[in-house]
Amino acid sequence: MGKTIFITGAGSGLGRGSALGLAKKGHRVIATTELTSQKTDLLREVHEQGLNIEVFKLDITNKRDLAQIEEYDFDVFVANAAINEGGPLAEVPMDRFRALFEVNVFATLESVQIAARKLVKKGSGKIVFLSSMAGISATPYVGPYTATKHAIEGIAQTMKPELEEFGVQVATINPGAFDTGFNDRSSEEIWKWFDEEKNFTREEDMLKQQEGLKDQFNPEDMIQKMIEIIPADHHKFRTVYPEETEEQLKNTEKERWNLEV
Repeated sequence: MGKTIFITGAGSGLGRGSALGLAKKGHRVIATTELTSQKTDLLREVHEQGLNIEVFKLDITNKRDLAQIEEYDFDVFVANAAINEGGPLAEVPMDRFRALFEVNVFATLESVQIAARKLVKKGSGKIVFLSSMAGISATPYVGPYTATKHAIEGIAQTMKPELEEFGVQVATINPGAFDTGFNDRSSEEIWKWFDEEKNFTREEDMLKQQEGLKDQFNPEDMIQKMIEIIPADHHKFRTVYPEETEEQLKNTEKERWNLEV
């Protein structure tokens, strides 16, 4: 039985791949994009493949755009829209740090509140937060994004018992490092403000950390996992993928208890 699935941030990356894949599996998909240009591009692919996807522009930081969620009936709401930016936390410009929280935390929660009201009224449904491995681990120079995803973990874990009694499920999906361009774009932003003359963080340390971007996973695997989990009636509260990332994060959590300063 197909479900109706609403996905934010479906203009690129994992959100886009999941929207297309879920529609191919027979689900009705409402896919929203941050920009009108992304909408045009996604619509072209939807028509080419003859899929049942409604596409419109929804910037989650825009109040008028957010109001459009009210007009739709859906079974699953996927809060996937996010931006990514790195930089050392002791030096990152606060306007950049705030911008990440504005999208990844405040606007995300606001979109979820609208969805929650609708699903509670219906007495069923599911909210899926696209978190990240960064919601559990902490990597140097990925601090702004990491902080927002730690916030999402706290929000999702708190909402789960709050909405359970109304018949609404809450879950997270936590991808590892996938090669969608999302992480690469974030690492470029640092160099717009970083200045070796003024900043004390060492450029070579940040460049060394960014070397890790050469070994990212194939996004197709993650998309398949999302297509499986998003419509499912029962699964783990947290889906970390791939398995090697799950093991890595379990070890990270253990290590934290023994960290010393």
